[in-house]
Amino acid sequence: MTQLSDDCFAFGGELMTASAALDLLRSRTVALPEIEQVPLAEALGRILAAPLAAARNVPPYDSSAVDGYAVFFDDLAPDAPSPLRVGGRATAGHPWDGPVRRGESVRIFTGAPVPQGPDTVLMQEDCEEIPGGAVLIPPGIKRGANLRKAGEDIPAGAEVLVAGTRMRPQEIGIAASLGCRMLDVYRPLRVALVSTGDEVCEPGVELPDGMLYDSNRHVLRALLAGLGCQVTDLGILPDRMETIRDALGRASRDHDLIVTSGGMSTGDEDHVKAAVEAQGALHFWRLAIKPGRPVALGQIGRVPFLGLPGNPVAVMVTFLTLARPLLLRLSGALDRDPLSFPVAVGFAYEKRAGRREYIRVRLLRGQQGQVLEKLPRDGAGILTSMVEADGLAVVAEEVTALEPGQTVEFIPFGELIG
Repeated sequence: MTQLSDDCFAFGGELMTASAALDLLRSRTVALPEIEQVPLAEALGRILAAPLAAARNVPPYDSSAVDGYAVFFDDLAPDAPSPLRVGGRATAGHPWDGPVRRGESVRIFTGAPVPQGPDTVLMQEDCEEIPGGAVLIPPGIKRGANLRKAGEDIPAGAEVLVAGTRMRPQEIGIAASLGCRMLDVYRPLRVALVSTGDEVCEPGVELPDGMLYDSNRHVLRALLAGLGCQVTDLGILPDRMETIRDALGRASRDHDLIVTSGGMSTGDEDHVKAAVEAQGALHFWRLAIKPGRPVALGQIGRVPFLGLPGNPVAVMVTFLTLARPLLLRLSGALDRDPLSFPVAVGFAYEKRAGRREYIRVRLLRGQQGQVLEKLPRDGAGILTSMVEADGLAVVAEEVTALEPGQTVEFIPFGELIG
């Protein structure tokens, strides 16, 4: 079970910066995930709980990179073709196990083990078969050409994957190349997911006047599933403090994290903050960011609580920039910032000092290189802008204006989703 200490995230100010919130997440969050073994075929997306080291070289033997002939380099004349007898044949999975004498070659195919002795391989296209079971080797080849050395990918004893690695297809391939059949991984986080609001209803029903379909919970469920979480969907809770309090209290008994959307502001019908404080604590709940100022981190008992805003774009942005690092950390994953890179903007922009803003942008190719284009509709409720954008431009707290040509940090969605 993942837990937070009782005194973490203590905060007395009104607005916390995004950097300060992330620093608190990193310094105070404690992950205590359980470990289980899974077959390699089921390890995609899981968090490795123990390092993987190579018990043997990968590849385990010297092999040929081409179809051709394996030869002793010192048998070759430096400036004239060299006729060599073909003394054996080696294919992938069927090595030549006989002796190879000086002055001989071995007909060899891609992936086949190179027999003891020969140290260079020539491509068959460069060679000429001659009568009598021999081959004519042209001059000019380099010693060791077309030879894949044992251990050139992974030497025996090397630690290849560290604990906390999230298993992508390439890591799955590495584990397979090491001969792993089972892997020690952390148990997936159990996350309780809740939407709040009398104005939202499930997709698929007739939409009453004054109501909206609940997109937030479905977006969050997909984002959580993309991080490997086991999600318990608690549905939509009405704007009643007692109902919200009781549901969150029950969820805290058998989940590692509780995530809500909506009800985090200061209106008369925003009850989530009070419901959490009635049985736990909020450590921050108003951040100096846009979109998404009313975002909260707290705990119910000793179970972390994350309260996200009600606007659809604010939900996604705060999840990607704040909730995602928290979830990965609680899951036991390595702490790694998403990759970003500076890109020039193609638009003017003004903002308030002291607030970090995330702008939905497209990445275009301009005359001077890549340039960011701001989407024309950028309200916190315009969910289509998240579909049309390629990522987020991050405008730092101290910046108050952007002019075309200035650079900002750009985070592609590929670094944030999944």
